[in-house]
Amino acid sequence: MNSGFDDDNDSISRRKFLVDSTALATAASVLSGVALAQAHQAGYRPLSDKSKSDPGPTNVPLDQQNPSSAVPPETDAGSVPVFKYPFSLAHKRLYDGGWSREVTVRELPVSKSIAGVDMRLTAGGIRELHWHAAAEWAFMLYGSARITAIDAKGKSFVADVKEGDLWYFPTGLPHSIQGLSPDGAEFLLVFDDGSFSEYATVLLSEWMAHTPREILAKNFGAPSQALRKMRSQELFIFQSEIPPPLAADQRAAGGALGPSDLDFAFRLSEQPISQRTKGGEVRIVDASMFKVSTTIAAAIVTLHPGGMRELHWHPNADEWQYYISGKGRMTVFATGARARTADFQTGDVGYVQQTLPHYIENTGETDLKFLEIFKTSFYQDLALSEWLSHTPPELVMAHLNIDKTTLEAIPKDKLVIVPR
Repeated sequence: MNSGFDDDNDSISRRKFLVDSTALATAASVLSGVALAQAHQAGYRPLSDKSKSDPGPTNVPLDQQNPSSAVPPETDAGSVPVFKYPFSLAHKRLYDGGWSREVTVRELPVSKSIAGVDMRLTAGGIRELHWHAAAEWAFMLYGSARITAIDAKGKSFVADVKEGDLWYFPTGLPHSIQGLSPDGAEFLLVFDDGSFSEYATVLLSEWMAHTPREILAKNFGAPSQALRKMRSQELFIFQSEIPPPLAADQRAAGGALGPSDLDFAFRLSEQPISQRTKGGEVRIVDASMFKVSTTIAAAIVTLHPGGMRELHWHPNADEWQYYISGKGRMTVFATGARARTADFQTGDVGYVQQTLPHYIENTGETDLKFLEIFKTSFYQDLALSEWLSHTPPELVMAHLNIDKTTLEAIPKDKLVIVPR
């Protein structure tokens, strides 16, 4: 299984990944120069400030957050579908015990393969026992939580997760989430279906409410009178007491079958960094290491100020993004000489369709941290520098109209992250 990184041994990894910052900066300059030259050859000319002015009326705060939309780069062209949607605009469902909000294909039409839910649970707050028709991949954004599930053999799984941890529940496996002390949790849920909605899950409370009491009594081996106080409406999220110590819940849930042989949680902080340069770092998580995560692969990217996720594309899946912190800018290049640039802040969702070239640049003064999510079992990307340096040089020079010295400045391996 190829994650796009060489992990044969630590010494090879260091030689391959710790790229000299001067070479990276030179390559970035070369590629930027080529793009600028191509723009001028295509007839782009600088616009006057008067041409860019907007006397209004306008939404000034929104324009300030989206400068690349208010005044697009001159290299933007044509009509590229909107690929940004802020969770801040999503409807929030409030409950005693927490809240949730979703971004699906209804909010972001281009996002056909993946949907996302941002959820908050108080200490003791419970996302009720449920399952759904899409697989669930999760990233802990804040606090700590207890997750429970059973596997396909009926064996139990109970674990505590904290900030930076992941989990994955395959389609149809029932599970729950509960916030722990001192302040519960907030987490991102990612589903491998862009049409998925949190409104369309199989909830224990609704199932019981819509099953005749005599059927429940027969199934449970209990008198109907004992079930008369059973809930008659959904819970979804509700407040409860802080759960007992983890070991106690694990023993109680294990029963005669014992615990599951599968680990549905993944401790990201315990894993080595996949790639690090002076511009930032990347952690890759796919089925090669997180065995149960068979439909979702991910990269957790940190870009230092001025750093850039190099010009690249993904041949095997669309890319769904979630911006955890910082500020960034992304240009997506589409077929038919089209390009569009958008700005991203904390809580925004981005989307890039399969095979479309793009980059992400940190435009803020603090680290930019974001998730790249793919509906696939393994991570894969291809880089512009990698492509050009492994193509016959005369062919490349003829295409870009550059000399051999300029060509040789392009790194021979993918950069992944370019420093300032």
